[in-house]
Amino acid sequence: MIARLTLTDFRNHAALTLSPGAGFVVLTGENGAGKTNVLEAVSLLAPGRGLRRASLSAMARQDGAGGFGVAATVAGDVEIATGTLASAPERRVVRVQGATAAATTLPEWLTVLWLTPATDRLFVEPAGERRRFLDRLTLALSPGHAVHATRYEAAMRERNRLFADERPADPSWLDALEARMVEHGAALDAARVATVTLLAERLATAPLGPFARAGLALEGEAVEPDAFQRALALGRRRDAAAGRTLSGPHRADLAVTHLDKGQAAALASTGEQKALLLGIVLAHAELVAERTGRAPMLLLDEVAAHLDPLRRAALFDRLAGRGQTWMTGTEPALFDAIGAEATRVALG
Repeated sequence: MIARLTLTDFRNHAALTLSPGAGFVVLTGENGAGKTNVLEAVSLLAPGRGLRRASLSAMARQDGAGGFGVAATVAGDVEIATGTLASAPERRVVRVQGATAAATTLPEWLTVLWLTPATDRLFVEPAGERRRFLDRLTLALSPGHAVHATRYEAAMRERNRLFADERPADPSWLDALEARMVEHGAALDAARVATVTLLAERLATAPLGPFARAGLALEGEAVEPDAFQRALALGRRRDAAAGRTLSGPHRADLAVTHLDKGQAAALASTGEQKALLLGIVLAHAELVAERTGRAPMLLLDEVAAHLDPLRRAALFDRLAGRGQTWMTGTEPALFDAIGAEATRVALG
């Protein structure tokens, strides 16, 4: 959990310091007050580009010095921070206890998951969006997942670059790059399969409730190292013609169904899709807490406003006592059922 959060020149916040409690953190205010901006700042305390996937330069306050900072005290007394300098607005800096660190080390201290209104379209978006969603779930159970993803993508980009070069690619260099893709691709695939299997089992055996039960499956070819190595080697001419790598875990997809209706999530109603997403995230949060002994921190942007009173109360009951949950809304009354134990912050 975060005990103290400080934003400097981040989005519309010139300077903001919060000292949230261990449970619910409720941010309220009018549209444009910067509620989602706070959640975005917190999401940067995990690997990746945050919940908006925006460029780093876009996060710096327009009237500020050019860079921004997000700092937090976590895990008792560990200080972590990230941000950019005005001289390098697209270069992210991460520090842990004052020392420079890689963003891939952040899951050692904090596990962050989020749902935003944009996530509501997950089931009808291209497969890449579902892969990113699955990778966030996987990262919470396998902290090394970010390292494997970064190294796999780097090796694949370099292989694709060699194919785009007018000069013939050095076969020995291609062999080395493909060996790295196989090593990290197999680890990526194995971690995803483990996450989907565990979560699918948990959802399938869950009792009926206010949140629809999702069936999960990982679609795409399994990454068996020897077979993948051969596919890459034999597919060089094809991949060079296509300008991209046509096989591998970067083409996997998360298939989601409405278990109780036997229907693909993409065909479900908007309300059912929201319920499916919430069911997945809640089940995953409980799974992570059981497996790691540390509850993930949830960022739920404008979720309460889109739930009826019954599901809203059920959501609060399910989250109570299960770690730090940050929620936003324009109306404080949406969160009356939480009670006095919440940290409430009015922005604007």
